[in-house]
Amino acid sequence: MTHQPPRPGPVAAIGRRLGGHHLLWPTLTLLALLLGNVAFQHDFFSVRVRDGHLYGSLVDILQFGAPLTLVALGMTLVIATRGIDLSVGATVAIAAALACGHISTSARPGSVTTVLTAVALALGVAVVLGLANGLLVSGLGVQPIVATLILMVAGRGVAQLITGGQIVTVTSAPYKMIGGGYWLTFPFAVLLATALVVLTALLTRRTALGLLIESVGGNPAASRLVGIRAGGLLALVYVFSALCAAVAGLMISSNVSSADGNNAGLWIELDAILAVVVGGTALTGGRFSIGGTVLGALIIQTLSTTVYTLGVPPETTLVFKAFVVVVVCLVQSPVFRAKVLRRRGRTTPRPRSTADAAPHQQEVRA
Repeated sequence: MTHQPPRPGPVAAIGRRLGGHHLLWPTLTLLALLLGNVAFQHDFFSVRVRDGHLYGSLVDILQFGAPLTLVALGMTLVIATRGIDLSVGATVAIAAALACGHISTSARPGSVTTVLTAVALALGVAVVLGLANGLLVSGLGVQPIVATLILMVAGRGVAQLITGGQIVTVTSAPYKMIGGGYWLTFPFAVLLATALVVLTALLTRRTALGLLIESVGGNPAASRLVGIRAGGLLALVYVFSALCAAVAGLMISSNVSSADGNNAGLWIELDAILAVVVGGTALTGGRFSIGGTVLGALIIQTLSTTVYTLGVPPETTLVFKAFVVVVVCLVQSPVFRAKVLRRRGRTTPRPRSTADAAPHQQEVRA
C-alpha cells in the first residue's frame, strides 16, 4: 500500500493560490513603494477633508495617475493584439489643443454647452486618428510601430499648429471640473477613470470581446481559420486607445487650465507601455490583465512621487526611475526568480541520493 502525502491545509492552499496569482508582484511592489514613502514622510497615508474635498498624498497619486491609467488602459488592448501605439502622446496634445482652442475662442467659455461641444470635438477627432492607425495596420498591413510613429511625429506638429505654437489658457469652471474638480468629495478625474476601467473590464471579461482580442493576439493564423475578422478588432482597439488618450488629454489640460501642443502628453506613451508591462501583460500579445495595468500605472505614478519624497536630484530622476522599473521587471520575471533560486540551491549541501546510499545498504544486508 503506497503512502499518500498529506493534503495541504486551507492556509497552505490559500498561500499557494496567492503565490501563483499574476497580480501578486505588482501589488507587493506598489505596497513597497508606498511604505518606503512613509519612512521619509510620516503623514504620507493621512487623508483629510478640507472644504468638502479629500486631500493627501494618496489622493494626489490617484488624481495625477488617472490620465496615465487611461492611456495605459487603451495601450493594454493594443498590446494584446501584438501591436503598439506610439501616437497616444500626440493624441493627448491634439485633444487638449482642440478643446482649449474651442473654449478660448467661444463667446461663452464658461457655458456647459461650450465645454460639451469642445469635448465632443476632441473625442470625434480622436476617433478619426485611431481609425487611421487601425486602417494602416489592419487594412494596409503596415507594422504597428511604423503606423503609429507617423502620427506620433505628425500629430505633435498638428497640435502646435492648432495652438499657434503658444500655450492656450482657458478660464472655464465646467472644463476645470474634468481634471481638477471634485464630486462627492472625490476628485472627478479619479471617478471618471474608475468608471472607464470598470466598463472596459465588463466588456472584455463578461462578453466575448476579450476572448476575441486575446485569440487574435495569441494566434492570428488560428483565429483567422476559425472565422474571426481580425481587421475589425484591430481597428476597434486602436480607436479605443485614441479615445482613452483623448480623455487623458482633456484631464491634463483641464487640471492646468491650458493646452501646450509641445509638452502636453510628452513621453506618456513610454510610461503607458511600462505600466502595461509592469502589470504583467506580455508584449508578445495574447492574454492581458486590466487589473495589472491599473496597478502598473499606480506604480509609475507612485514612483514619480517617491522621487520627490526622497529628494532625488532632477538630473538623475530618469535614471533612478529606470533603475526601479528594471528591478521590478526582474522580480516579476519567473525565469529570473528560478535562476536565483537555483543558484541559491547550489550553495546548500545536496542530500545523499539513493545511489550514494546503496553501498552502505549492501554492507548492512551482508
